[in-house]
Amino acid sequence: MSSASASVSATQFDFATNLFLEATTLTLTKPQQRWRLVFKAIYFTRALVSLPIKRNNQILTHLSYSPQQRWRLGFKAICSTQAFLSLLSERKNQILTHLSVSRSISYTALDINDHDYTDSTPFSIIDPKSLVALVKERNLELLDQFGGVHGVAAALNVDCEDGIHGSTEDVTRRFNEFGSNDYQKPPAKGFFHFVLEGFKNFKNTIILILLIRVALSLGLSIKEDGLKHGWYDNGSISLAVFLYIFVSAISNFKKSRQFEKLSRKSNDIRVDVIRDGRRQQISIFDIVVGEIVFLKIGDQIPADGLFLDGHSLKMYKSSMTGENDHVDIINDDNPFMISGAKVADGYCRMLVTSVGINTIWGEMMNSISRETEEQTPLQARLHKLTKYIENATLIVAFIVLVVKLVRYFSGDTQDEKGNRGFCGRTKFYDVMNAMVGIVSAADTIVMVAIPEGLTLAFTLTLVYSMNRMMAEHALLRKLSACETMGSVTTICTDKTGTLTLNQMKVTEFWVGEEAVTDGAFEVIEPNVLQLLQEGVSLNTTGSVYKPNSGAVPEFSGSPTEKAILSWAVLDLGMDVEEVKQSCTVLHVEAFNSEKKRSGVLMTKKGKKGICVHWKGAPEIILALCSSYLGKTGTAKPMNEGERMKFEKIVEGMAAKSLRCIAFAYKPIIEVEEIGNATHKLEEDGLFLLCLVGLKDPCRPKVREAVEVCRKAGVKIKMITGENVFTAKAIAIECGILGADEDLNNGAVVEGVEFRNYSTEERKEKVDTIRVMARSSPRDKLQMVQCLKQRGQIVAVIGIGTNDTPALKEADIGLSMGIQGTEVAKESSDIVILDNNFNSVVTVLKWGRCLHSNIRKLIQFQLTVNAVALVINFVSAVSSDQVPLTAVQLLWVNLIRDTLGTLALATEHPTEELLEMPPVGQTEPFITKVMWRNIIAQALYQVTILLILQFNGEAIFGVEKKIKDTFIFNTFVLCQVYNEFNARKLEKKNIFEGIQKNQMFVGIVGMTLILQVLMVEFMKKYANKERLNWGQWGASIGIAALSWPIGWVFKWVSVSD
Repeated sequence: MSSASASVSATQFDFATNLFLEATTLTLTKPQQRWRLVFKAIYFTRALVSLPIKRNNQILTHLSYSPQQRWRLGFKAICSTQAFLSLLSERKNQILTHLSVSRSISYTALDINDHDYTDSTPFSIIDPKSLVALVKERNLELLDQFGGVHGVAAALNVDCEDGIHGSTEDVTRRFNEFGSNDYQKPPAKGFFHFVLEGFKNFKNTIILILLIRVALSLGLSIKEDGLKHGWYDNGSISLAVFLYIFVSAISNFKKSRQFEKLSRKSNDIRVDVIRDGRRQQISIFDIVVGEIVFLKIGDQIPADGLFLDGHSLKMYKSSMTGENDHVDIINDDNPFMISGAKVADGYCRMLVTSVGINTIWGEMMNSISRETEEQTPLQARLHKLTKYIENATLIVAFIVLVVKLVRYFSGDTQDEKGNRGFCGRTKFYDVMNAMVGIVSAADTIVMVAIPEGLTLAFTLTLVYSMNRMMAEHALLRKLSACETMGSVTTICTDKTGTLTLNQMKVTEFWVGEEAVTDGAFEVIEPNVLQLLQEGVSLNTTGSVYKPNSGAVPEFSGSPTEKAILSWAVLDLGMDVEEVKQSCTVLHVEAFNSEKKRSGVLMTKKGKKGICVHWKGAPEIILALCSSYLGKTGTAKPMNEGERMKFEKIVEGMAAKSLRCIAFAYKPIIEVEEIGNATHKLEEDGLFLLCLVGLKDPCRPKVREAVEVCRKAGVKIKMITGENVFTAKAIAIECGILGADEDLNNGAVVEGVEFRNYSTEERKEKVDTIRVMARSSPRDKLQMVQCLKQRGQIVAVIGIGTNDTPALKEADIGLSMGIQGTEVAKESSDIVILDNNFNSVVTVLKWGRCLHSNIRKLIQFQLTVNAVALVINFVSAVSSDQVPLTAVQLLWVNLIRDTLGTLALATEHPTEELLEMPPVGQTEPFITKVMWRNIIAQALYQVTILLILQFNGEAIFGVEKKIKDTFIFNTFVLCQVYNEFNARKLEKKNIFEGIQKNQMFVGIVGMTLILQVLMVEFMKKYANKERLNWGQWGASIGIAALSWPIGWVFKWVSVSD
C-alpha cells in the first residue's frame, strides 16, 4: 500500500478518535456497544470513500481499466481496511479510557432507550409527581414537554416494542420509585373489635337486663352467703355471658377474615403485558410504571396511562362519572387513559404512567370507607322472623312478670321455710331479693326464647358455603347470589368456553370450492398464500412470540385468534413480523358482537395501491363478496349458484360442530398519496379468499350436567352468536336438544326471528325456545326480560361485554373467570373460575344446600326455644321456681347458637337436593314439614320435662336439686339427639352420610364432653348436684326416644 494511502487512513482515524472522545460514557452497555460499532462503520467508510474523492481523476481512469487492474484496485482497498483496523486495535485502551468520560448532551438522546439496570438512579431525569399529574390533569402541554408518549416511554427506560426489561431488579426499582398498584385499604378489624361490638350489640337486648340483674343480685348474695360463696351463682352468669360474647366474636372474626380473602381474590385481575419482548399475563397488583399493557373490548384499565397505539378505541367512564358515556381515545388529541374505566370498543397498547394511590381510581378508592355490610333477602327474612319471636317472647315474659308480682304482693307465695313471701312486716332486703328473683324468672324466659344467634347462624352457614364454593371454582361477588342460585328455574348460557372447552383448532380449510388438506404450499398459488398471510397477520388482536429461530412459537390472544395464528404460522408458513414490517396499516375496524366482523385497511411499503382485508362470520362476509379466488389465484364471479355452494360448505362444517370464519379482501385503485386515502373500509365487491373451520370440543361430562339440571327442574337455554347449524349441532352434542327431536316446533330460533316477534308472541314462545342462534345482546336481554315476566328465576352465564345488559337484568349473573371480560365480571354476581358448566351445577347445588341448612337450623333452634319457653313459663306461673337457671340457659344458648350451628351448617350438599324442585323465593319460610317435626319433638320434650318438674322427686326418689339437675341434663341431651333429627327434614334415615361430615360428629362429641364437665365438675357454678350412673342412663334413654318419635312422625304425610 502507498504511503499516501496510509497517510490518509491515519488522518481519518485521528478524526474518528477525536469524535469518540466527545461521545464517552461510564460503562459500555449493549446499546452503547452497538452505537460504537456504528461509529466505527461510519468513519471507516468515510476513510475509504475519501480516497477516491481526492483522486477523482484517477477514478475516471480506473473505470476504463482492464479486469486485472480492477482486481489490483480491490486489493488496495482491502489493504487500506487492514491498516485502518490495525491502527484502531493499537489504540484500543486509549479509546476505552476516553469512553469513561461523561458523554456530551448532543449524544444523550442516542442513549435514552438504554436499559442500564446497574444505574442507581435510572429514572432521575423524570419527576414522579409530574408523571402523576400528566394523566390526572390531562395536561397536553406537559406531555409535549416530555416529547410526547414516546418521549415519556424513553424517559422511563421503556422499549415501545419490547416493554420493560422485566427482571427482578428492574421491577423492584420501579416499585420503589413509583409505588405498587394497590391502594390503602382500611385496616382489617381485629379480634377485640368484634368483642367490643358484641358488648355494643347487647345494649338493646335482654342481656343488658341480665347483667344489671346480676349486679344487683351479686351484692345481695354476698351479703347473705358471704364473699366466699355468694359470688358463685351470679359470677357464673357473668362468666357465661362473657363466654357467649367471646365465642360470637371468634365466629365474626373468622367471617371477616374470609370475606377479606374472597375480596382480594375477586379484585385480582389478570392483565396482558409485554416484558422483554414476551407477551404474558400478570396480576393487576404486579403492574409497575412503564408497563406496556394490552387492552381489548371489555377489559378494565388497570392503571393511569397513555395511549401508545391501537385502533377504534372507546372507553366507558361510568365507574368514574356515573354516566355511560363513550370517550374516543385519539393518540394526538386525547391519549389519557384512566384506571377503573372499561374498554367499550377497539383495542390498544397503553403505557402505564402511575399506579396505586397515585391514580385517579386509587385516590377515590382510598377515601371510601367499607363499613357498610350487605344484607341478603334471606337475612332480611330471618331478621323479620327473629323480631316476631322476640315480640311474642316479650309478651310471655311480661305476663310472667305480672303474674309473679301479683302473687308475691298478694301473699300467695312462700319462702324456703314455708313462710309467706310478703306481708306488712317484710324487710326491705327480703323484698329486694324477691324482686330480683321475679325479674330473673322473666329474664330467663326472654333469654332462652329469643333466637339471638339466628342471623349469626346464617352468616356462619353462608361463609362456610362460600369457602366450599371457592374450593370448587366459584367465587361469590355478592352474598345474596348463593341463596338466589337455589331458586333458579332457568339458566341462559353461552356456548363458547362454557359448554365447550374454548380450545380452538383449525380442522378444515377451503380455498374456492376445494378443501385443502395437506401441503398448502404446493397446491395454492404464492399470490393467494401471500394474501392469506396478510389477512391473518394484520387483521388480528393476537400475537406471536418466538424467542429464537429454533424455538416453538408462543401464541397469545383469544382462543379463536390463537387457533388461526397457530394454523397460519405452522401450516401456511407465515412469518408475522416479516408481514407486518412489509406492510403499513392505515385503519382498523375492530370486531364486536354487533358487526360480527373485523377489517383492516393496509398498503405494502414501496407500493402505491391499498387493500382492505375482512374476517368474520361467513354469512356476513359472503353477502359482501362478488367474486372468489381459487387455488390457482384466478378470480371467478360469485353468482347465486356459487354462493349457494359456499353456503352448503358452511352448513357442512357447522353440522360437524365447527365454527366457520371467512376471509375476504379487495384491492383498491392506486392512489398517488397514501396519506390522502380514505379511512373508511369498503364493504362491497369483495373477493372471498378462504373458509376456515375451527373445532371447539364440548367439555367432558357437560351432557351429564345438563341432564342433572333438567332433573332438578332447571331449564337450560343456549344463546349464542354462532350460526343456526353450528348451534344445533352443539346443542345436540351437549344434550340440550335431542338427536331425534323434531326441531320445527320452535325450539330453535335465530335472533332476527326472535326480535321480530311481538311482545305477546315472545311471552308465548319463550318457554319453548331452547336454542337461539346468531343472537345480539338485545336479543339476550329480551329473552331474560320475557322469562322474568313469566315468573321464572333466571340465571345468565356471560363472557363478553355484550353480555352485560343480560347479566344485570338477570336475577343472578354468572361470568367466566378465564375468558370473561372485566366488564362482564363486574356485572355478575358469581365468577366461575374454571369456565366449566359443571361448576355452574355445583353452584346450583350449594345454593340449594344453603336453603336446606338454614331450614335445619331454624327447625333445631325453634324446637329448643319452644321447649325452654313452655317449661319455664309453666313453672314460673305455677310455682316460685324455674327448673333452668340463667347459667344453664346460657349454656343451652351456646349449644343452640354456636355449636349446633356449626354442626348443621357444615352439612354438604347431597344429590337428592338436585332431585327436588327449585326453592321458591316466596314460599313460607317455615314449611309444613318443618312444623310437623318441630311440633312432634316439642310435644315429646315438654311432656317429659313437665312430668319431671312436678313429679320427678317422687318418680326417682331424689331431692329437689338433683331433680333440677336431672331435668337440665335431660333437656340438653334431648337437643343433642334432636340435632340428628334435624339433619334430615324428610328422610327417615337420619344417619345417612354422617360419616362424611366429620365436623358434625366432632361437635356432637365436644358437646357431650362439655355437658359432662358442666354436670359433674362445675356444680358450684351451675348451682346443681352431680348425677350417678343410673340417673345418667335414664337421661340418655329419655333423650334417645326422640329418634324413634321423629321416625314415626315422618310417616305422617304433609304437603307444602
